[in-house]
Amino acid sequence: MDVPVETLHEMFYQIVLARTLDERMWVLQRQGQVAFHISGMGQEGIQVGAAFAMDRERDFLFPYYRDHAFVLAWGMTPRELMLGLFARKGDPASGGRQMPAHYGHRRLRIVSQSSPVATQIPQAVGIALANELRGEDVVTIVCFGEGATSKGDFHEGLNFAAVHKAPVIFLCQNNQYAISMPQSKQMAIENVSDKAVGYGMPGVTVDGNDVVAVYKAVREAAERARSGGGPTLVEAKTYRIVPHSSDDDDRLYRSREEVERWKKKGPIIRFRKFLYENNLLDEESEARLQAQAIAEVDEATEFARQAPFPDLKNAIRPVYYGD
Repeated sequence: MDVPVETLHEMFYQIVLARTLDERMWVLQRQGQVAFHISGMGQEGIQVGAAFAMDRERDFLFPYYRDHAFVLAWGMTPRELMLGLFARKGDPASGGRQMPAHYGHRRLRIVSQSSPVATQIPQAVGIALANELRGEDVVTIVCFGEGATSKGDFHEGLNFAAVHKAPVIFLCQNNQYAISMPQSKQMAIENVSDKAVGYGMPGVTVDGNDVVAVYKAVREAAERARSGGGPTLVEAKTYRIVPHSSDDDDRLYRSREEVERWKKKGPIIRFRKFLYENNLLDEESEARLQAQAIAEVDEATEFARQAPFPDLKNAIRPVYYGD
C-alpha cells in the first residue's frame, strides 16, 4: 500500500506543528501562564498516521488526553487548542469550563472523553453500532494508553464490539508507562494486541514511531470495518518522552539515560530521515515548514491570551439536561 507523496508531506507538517504547539504549551505552563498541560510528545507519529488513515469527513474520533496531534490532524486548529489551554470562552470542547486535554468538537465528530481512564471505549462502541444500525458508512476510532487495558471498560467494550461486529478501531498507544507504572508491572504479556484473541478479533502490533507503518495498519483496520469485518485492536508501541503531566516528576521512576535513548528514535527523527532518504524533503523546505509552524503557534498563543474568559453565569450550565 503506497502512501501518496502529498500525504507524506501533509503528515510531516502536522507532526512538526503538533510538536511546536506542544512545546509552547509546556513552556506556558512552566511560566505560570496556564495551570496544567498533558503532553503528547513522542506519540505524534501514531496520532498523525492514524488520523490520515481515516475518513476525517465522516468518521468519529474518541481521543484520549494525550491526543494533541490527533485532533490537530483531524481538523482542530492551534487556536482552538490554545483556547482550551487558557480556559477561554471560545474553547470548542467546553467553552473554557473543563481542564485542558479533554478534546471535543461537535462539527468534527470528536467526542469528548471523561476524566476516568477508559470510559470512552464502550462509548465509542455505542456510536459505532448506532451508525451501523442506521446503515451509515462510518467507522469509529477510539484511543487509549496501555494502562486503560486493565480497566473493565476496555474488556466490556471489546467484547460487545466483537459480538456485534461494530465498525470500530481500538487504538492502544502503548507508551510503556501508566503514569509511573511500567508495563512489566501491569501485565504479564508482551503485546497488548494479544488480548484481542480473547474477543475474537484481529490484534495487530505496529512500531508507533514509524508513521507510515501506523498509517497502513489503521487503514487496513478501517477498510475491514467498512466492509463488515468488525473491530480490530491496533497496538502502536512508542515511548512517552515527557512526564505524565506538568504535575509529574518522572525522575522518581525512570532514568534520564532511558529517556534520552528513546528521544533519539522518536517519530519526528524517524520520519524526517525517511523523507530525506527518499528525496521528499530537503533543508530549505524543512526550514519553511518549521517557520510556518512557529508562526501558527505564535498567532494562536496571542489569540487565546487575548480571548475573553467564560461568563461566570455559565459555570453550572449545561450540567443538567434541558439547561
